[in-house]
Amino acid sequence: MSKGKKVLLIVVIVLVVIVLGLAIIVPMLVNVDRFRPQVAAQIQQATGKPTQIGHLDLSIIPQVAIRVDDFSLGNPAGFPSGDFVKAKSIKVVVNGIALLHHQVQITSLNLRDLTINMLEDAQGKWNFETPPSPAPSPAPSSDSSGSSFTLGVISRLTVSGGQVSAANLLPSGAPGQALMAVHGASIDLQNVNLGAMSGTSQLTPRTDSDPFARLSGLFNTIVYAAEPAGPPLAEGTIDADALEFAEFSVTKMSSKIRLFPKEVFVDDLKMKLYSGSASGNLSLDFGGANLSYTVDMNLNGVNMAELVNAIPQAKGMISGTMEATAKLSGAVLKSPDPLAGITGSGQVSIRDGRMPSLQLDSNLRTLAKMAGVGPANGDPSSFSSLSADFHIADAKLTSNKIALAGNGVDVDGAGSLTTAGDGSLDYQGDASLTASDKNPLGTVLGGLAGAKIENGKIVFPFTVGGTFAQPKFSVKSGEGNPAEAGKAMAQQPVNAVKGVSGLFKKKQQ
Repeated sequence: MSKGKKVLLIVVIVLVVIVLGLAIIVPMLVNVDRFRPQVAAQIQQATGKPTQIGHLDLSIIPQVAIRVDDFSLGNPAGFPSGDFVKAKSIKVVVNGIALLHHQVQITSLNLRDLTINMLEDAQGKWNFETPPSPAPSPAPSSDSSGSSFTLGVISRLTVSGGQVSAANLLPSGAPGQALMAVHGASIDLQNVNLGAMSGTSQLTPRTDSDPFARLSGLFNTIVYAAEPAGPPLAEGTIDADALEFAEFSVTKMSSKIRLFPKEVFVDDLKMKLYSGSASGNLSLDFGGANLSYTVDMNLNGVNMAELVNAIPQAKGMISGTMEATAKLSGAVLKSPDPLAGITGSGQVSIRDGRMPSLQLDSNLRTLAKMAGVGPANGDPSSFSSLSADFHIADAKLTSNKIALAGNGVDVDGAGSLTTAGDGSLDYQGDASLTASDKNPLGTVLGGLAGAKIENGKIVFPFTVGGTFAQPKFSVKSGEGNPAEAGKAMAQQPVNAVKGVSGLFKKKQQ
């Protein structure tokens, strides 16, 4: 080895030894834990919330960083005891030059096992919006040179193992059931202004150039989130293992996120739900008396049986695979009705499903079999496709056009439902079965049931009322048919079946 290379090697070794030595000695000489009272006081002043810090440690490789153990922000006055924010550990990367001048300036944060519990009281005030506290008296410190801590804007904040929930306070003062909960969240935010989190944002209303603002009919009752003026308090990305919202849950969520005072915008949202997937945008507004939201979503491959099982009143009502588009807005109300506080519109289609409680009346099917129309066997509640528009307003879901291709039966209809209590059904339409104009029994059936034969089909006008658990199917009298015969079919279907059955038997003799 040449003399020059030996000298270079020695210099490198000396530098490594010096750096390693500094990495060991400096943390021993610089006791950052003495800044703990000041750091806690400054955070409490900036957030207006009781602040606790378990311990502070310093490291200088690969960055000058302080580890915070057992950090918490308590609930403000007027809320139950407990923590608004809690983290097992926080890695705080600081400005090394400022630290030499006894100033703690945070450039990035990494939080592990973070828990955020948002609570709303009866007046609509949230525990995160407490205004900053007056400047506290200086905490005792062994640092005679006058050290300082600056919160400021943090360039980057990351979270692993995050848990977030939002709930109302009960009259007893205890937290109620979670309105929204996020589990297993990983968050990456930039330019985080923690000190401004308790402010209020100014909204810029949408203009007529916005296509949503020009929607007609029931669409114009939808109130979409306005874009706040000014830069966000933080923006970045979020991934979560699971999200629970009211009665529903999703998994494997990922999206962009923007945070404003009292508002959260979730953009380019993707998630898995009920064996399918969804994509779109979501916003949450914490500024009103109730947590409100807007949703613009596309759904694909959703298992309808799993979805409706989340609504107790509709459990077992329908199965199949759903595709849908929906634009909704609403508030999370203290109501057992899933449709309460929701406004919106959309389109839905379901394939290869069943409606066990809404199958065509068994007597109608018996008559159809004897007349040689419709399916001779198979599941009467099954269908190959079902499509409908929907509009939600005033706790009612209304459809102007419903098309169903069933097991030998096609249905065109319209109507509405409610989900309060046992739920209610109010639908009407026409059920079509293949028929023959030359079949005299089909003609008898048409006159008796208020139906008519046209284009090779026998068409039954029908209504569906009652509740989800006990739907009531009836066939209406057709125009030009004896009214009393139609009433007899609706009121005494068993006798009608026997009468036509006897006629059928006589013809076979």
